[in-house]
Amino acid sequence: MKHPRTVDDVMSHVVVSVPLDATAREIARSMRRWGVHTVPVVSPEGRVVGTVSENAVFGGEDPGGPRAGRLMAAPAVTVPRGATIAGAARLMERGRLKRLPVVDEDGCPVGVVSRGDLLKACLRSDSEVAEDVRHELVTHMAPGDDADLTVRVTDGAVTLTGSLPASVPEDLALRLARAVPGVVDAAAEFTPGPRRTAER
Repeated sequence: MKHPRTVDDVMSHVVVSVPLDATAREIARSMRRWGVHTVPVVSPEGRVVGTVSENAVFGGEDPGGPRAGRLMAAPAVTVPRGATIAGAARLMERGRLKRLPVVDEDGCPVGVVSRGDLLKACLRSDSEVAEDVRHELVTHMAPGDDADLTVRVTDGAVTLTGSLPASVPEDLALRLARAVPGVVDAAAEFTPGPRRTAER
């Protein structure tokens, strides 16, 4: 079973967007039809150039007059489809956003990710989190590396015990563990011995 690692794994692939020349009335109709409160605005080339909120649409005196290009907030806050779930969550928190348009390498919308999508990805069992932490650490070990590593997870808190190969510095191991969705903290209790620190 594939565990969600990026926004591409959890996003909705249904994108409700409007063109720059869409009227407020047209935008409101789309919002009501799809049950959304914010929509991305796309350029003639299909790139996301801004977002229009429900407040902007219904705050005007004439709902039929203003168009998306005047109503939108720009530049748009977007996230690439390969962004980590943790990275998208931090972006939402900084901008106090509930939804983010997900874009491809050309800036065109390919999906939408919400706070609820990210929350579901983080509500995972300790055993699932431990499995992903082991996977991340093993991925960064060189072939033939010898390690006696134990990963314990309790309520999302990771404890690494045993030993790591010299190719995986302790501080790198902790950073890798903390980047796994569902991890709330990470600590190490490695067997004493010569350890490397990550290069900066």
